[in-house]
Amino acid sequence: MKFAAIDIGSNAIRLLFYNVFEDGPAPAFRKVSLTRLPIRLGEDVFAQGRIGENKIQKLIKSMIAFRNLMDVHEVAAYKAYATSAMREADNGLEVIQRVYTATGIEIHIIDGNTEANVIHSNRISEKFDGKNGYLYIDVGGGSTEISFFGEGILPFSGSYKLGTVRILAGSENKDEWQRLKDDIRKIRKKWKGEIIAIGSGGNINRIFKMSGLKEGKPMSVKRLKELHEQISGMTYDERTHILGLNTDRADVIVPAGEIYLFVCKQADIKTMMVPKIGLSDGIIKELYREYKTRSAHSY
Repeated sequence: MKFAAIDIGSNAIRLLFYNVFEDGPAPAFRKVSLTRLPIRLGEDVFAQGRIGENKIQKLIKSMIAFRNLMDVHEVAAYKAYATSAMREADNGLEVIQRVYTATGIEIHIIDGNTEANVIHSNRISEKFDGKNGYLYIDVGGGSTEISFFGEGILPFSGSYKLGTVRILAGSENKDEWQRLKDDIRKIRKKWKGEIIAIGSGGNINRIFKMSGLKEGKPMSVKRLKELHEQISGMTYDERTHILGLNTDRADVIVPAGEIYLFVCKQADIKTMMVPKIGLSDGIIKELYREYKTRSAHSY
């Protein structure tokens, strides 16, 4: 079976395809392909409160392409989620209606806590030592989601209006930094043992790649800080020409690093794991569970 997930973020929109195989003791999930388009909806929303016509047209054209790809792949089911930029845009509902009219794709605008829970549904913590506490950090263009879990439970999940595109636009609320800091300190007070970070998002994946570490190996926060300082000390052109960053990555990677380091400092975190998972992967897991539930009820 093949499933598709559409993630409409503040910086980019993504279409992810997964194959799910059921011929073993447990379902096996295998990524097929990922298409990412840097529409940057948040650029309009965080500056003027609404999505401009130029961005709307780009979004509609992109979603038409996504619709065609899903038809060719013959997916069993798909789901499209929109996050921070769309939920804050004054014309967000109008935009999703225009997309639906043009493509037949129904977009669901989700709140920050739902976003954090969908990301957490990847259950990546189950692969690590249950004796430690884990702080999942997902930094997007418009918001940052964190989830803390220890001893197999999820005692805290939060969403903050702190994102890379939002910061570049100078639109972040300073109170959000304090709220994030206060919540992390509450976590730190309750959990006396070591906390390991799990970093999610395109920027932390790119920074991890620069570290030279093999996939699955932990990265020290000290190394993260060194790489962030290296990147921050370069011009935009140097980041694209020397580091080979995409043009839509070369600017947002700096505020992304700032957010990850801020969280790690407040939580006294020394180590970060960087698995290649995110909201789109969580959507796939959610789709599969819903598909199996529908199948069971059809008998």
